[in-house]
Amino acid sequence: MQSDRPIFVIGCPRSGTTMLQLMLHSHPRIAVPPETRFVVPGYYRRFVFGDLREQANRRRLARWIVSDKDTKFKELRLDGEKLIEDIVAGPPTLGSAMGIAFRSYAEQYSKSRWGDKRPSYFHHVDLLLRLFPDAQFVHLIRDGRDCVASLKEMPWYTKDVFHAVTNWAEAIDYGRRHARNLPADSYYELRYEDLTAYPETELSKLCDFLGEDYDPAMSEPYHVARMAIPQHKVWHSNTHGDVTTARSGSWKARLEPWEVSVCETVLAERLTANGYELSGAPKASKAHIDACASVASKRRWARRRKEFRDRINRFREPSPVAAKLTTRQLGELAKV
Repeated sequence: MQSDRPIFVIGCPRSGTTMLQLMLHSHPRIAVPPETRFVVPGYYRRFVFGDLREQANRRRLARWIVSDKDTKFKELRLDGEKLIEDIVAGPPTLGSAMGIAFRSYAEQYSKSRWGDKRPSYFHHVDLLLRLFPDAQFVHLIRDGRDCVASLKEMPWYTKDVFHAVTNWAEAIDYGRRHARNLPADSYYELRYEDLTAYPETELSKLCDFLGEDYDPAMSEPYHVARMAIPQHKVWHSNTHGDVTTARSGSWKARLEPWEVSVCETVLAERLTANGYELSGAPKASKAHIDACASVASKRRWARRRKEFRDRINRFREPSPVAAKLTTRQLGELAKV
């Protein structure tokens, strides 16, 4: 039986997740849309919509997905009114409503399986598993120095180098946690450098994990870039060409010496554990090390407060959240 489990692409921003999205979208059975922003915000807003076992509340949720400017629903290019009716007619859970939106996107391309890509999802795997209990996660890892170099050049990135360093450290640390806690058929890691150097080999292994047959079109994702990447995202221009290793190690020309020192001082153990050699840069200054530690501490406490509030809120949820759409999920319901 062919799998219909959801696929989530995660990783530090600027790790190559858009390239991987296009590779998966090039598969004849899998559709992965441009980034949307209704899954995590919708989860935290679930109390606003009320008990989704009531049709009017499902309609309210569907209308928010379709109409709110922050959900980026327009990136899916779907008929909003039809989707609203499909959600209203679907299973009365939050995950089902969101899954129907992605499933509808896949159906546009006559595909039977959907995925979603958003780098920051590495923070939210527990949340995503509540919504989609049978989801599979693909974590793309790239040299942290290249990620930092790329982040600081992005027009949308307003933080400093210390935040960028901390972001990569968090992605790696969360990845370690997921590798320990998730079943082997739910979590998979691969390196950007290996994927760009040996796309056929790495994508074949990824397809084995996903339960799919490898298709050669996956190694030429530029064929779908024009329709799957919004034109305003000019920072993804490299995805319109051949898969290349040209950007691997480009941090050597893109980072200042002091930035290299910060990366290799703070990230040394994580870099070497993932197969990245250190350049031997001098140790970063105490002020720079302390700046990274301060950023990490503030981010950690903010997440902990949010996670604590969510654990409390789970005891008073208005309705079930888990999707009831896939073969595995429906099979579990049949056993009850």
